[in-house]
Amino acid sequence: MTRVTPATFALQGRLVAKPGQRDELAARMVESAMDMERVDGCYAYIVYASLDDPDSVHVTELWRDEQAHRACLQVPEVRAAIQRNMPLIARFEGARLKPLGGPGL
Repeated sequence: MTRVTPATFALQGRLVAKPGQRDELAARMVESAMDMERVDGCYAYIVYASLDDPDSVHVTELWRDEQAHRACLQVPEVRAAIQRNMPLIARFEGARLKPLGGPGL
């Protein structure tokens, strides 16, 4: 049974920082996450530091829909944050997801 939630689109990402840059990248991502509270359609933007990989930062995003996520990429502050963080990132792995239910939704 699928639970109906307001979030119909999610992203799960793993950002691999350049060696020695994980803490700086994580701090910048947390700062960016605080700005996401004001972005229409963003229900959650959670940043994690990996306990298993000293170079990895993970991000979980919950959105009203995929269009809301795409629209946020046009917000000047979001675009600036992406450009500011890119020099610290060696690799990005991500998955587009459909939330089905569970605690927190």
